[in-house]
Amino acid sequence: MECTLQLFLDDRWIDSAQVEFRDGRCQWDFEVMYAVEHTHDPLSLVEPVDTEFRFGRALPAFLYDLVPQGAGRRFLLGELKLQDGPDADFPLLCAGAFNPIGRIRVAEAVAYFESHVRRHPGARGLPGMSIDDVVERSADFKERMYLHGMLGTGTTGVQGAAPKYLLTRDRNGLLHGDAVLPDAQAAQHLIAKLPRGNTAADLKVLHNEAAYMRVAAEIGIRTYGQLPSLHGDVLLIPRFDRRVRDGRVERLHQESVASLLGLSGFDQRPDLFEVVAAIRRVATDPHAETLEFIKRDVLNLAMRNTDNHARNTAMQLIDGRQQLTPLFDFAPMYLDPELVPRTLRWYRPDATRIELTEWGDVLAALPVGADERLRLGEALGRFATQVERLPDIMLAQGVDHDIVQFLTPAIDTQVRQLKA
Repeated sequence: MECTLQLFLDDRWIDSAQVEFRDGRCQWDFEVMYAVEHTHDPLSLVEPVDTEFRFGRALPAFLYDLVPQGAGRRFLLGELKLQDGPDADFPLLCAGAFNPIGRIRVAEAVAYFESHVRRHPGARGLPGMSIDDVVERSADFKERMYLHGMLGTGTTGVQGAAPKYLLTRDRNGLLHGDAVLPDAQAAQHLIAKLPRGNTAADLKVLHNEAAYMRVAAEIGIRTYGQLPSLHGDVLLIPRFDRRVRDGRVERLHQESVASLLGLSGFDQRPDLFEVVAAIRRVATDPHAETLEFIKRDVLNLAMRNTDNHARNTAMQLIDGRQQLTPLFDFAPMYLDPELVPRTLRWYRPDATRIELTEWGDVLAALPVGADERLRLGEALGRFATQVERLPDIMLAQGVDHDIVQFLTPAIDTQVRQLKA
């Protein structure tokens, strides 16, 4: 089985690489002309554009960012009549990666989507929906989901457990499945996120996610200019991997730290020192991104966002800079009924592998020079003043009072450590 990878450049999709996967072996390489003409347009920030052949027992790590997961995966498994498991990853990629996050897609997946639409001729040319149609799951919305399934909204390319739909707002303010609205008609790209389950706790997590993002913005964490907004039990999240300028859609490179670390599959757990090292290797400003990442983890601990797996942090290439994306998937996940644990931790980078839980110890173990360590320490000391204000900021930004009350001891712990 093989596929062609395409990259979006200068308003068009360009064939960039070939991937072949047979009998548990993978081989891939860049198209020769692409390698000659696009040396500065990588598929991955850690894979140089060249004419070399790559071989391995798994897909290249960056492709796992495109493999369908969650609700999109379950939908496609049924469509393709596949058993779930690692052997399904490549077929799912070849059918589902036609409209993913970022700027890479699979040509065969585009063909699969087009064949799907041909089987449902009513799926083209439907009028746009209002946000009320989505919130109320109106007859129009249900018809779209029947005609398009997870395909029409491109949601097979969005990873995570919560149901999500990729939607595009047209110039009249109406919403469409992202994969069926031409770029020329697009004004804004959004993710509509629903609760992970049907419990009151699932709804509470979703209802507080928008408030959590407002808190992060208020405290100085890098967030997207347009923050999520809650509409009933639907969270509308503006996408930051796309920009609409002068009637043109620009797709930005986005890549998880799991990909930067070369991790294949979905259950590998690097430690946070390894994550920082991966970020620093590709960042335009390693110091700034290290500080940004540590501040985010301070908030994860203070506000108990326990869902910190290696695909919930990503880098992007924007305006010539390689930096962490704006914060995403930031919510009170300690409330989740499935008891989501804190996956990645600060394990001492030596033979002991002891978990470090004090910021002073983490800072001492970071593989940076003395001058940078001092600057990081001073910056984190200043950050303590902002973290100390978290309870008031959280209440002002609409976080539920009982959540703020529960988190006060965790916030106090972070303040004490940062001041030290």
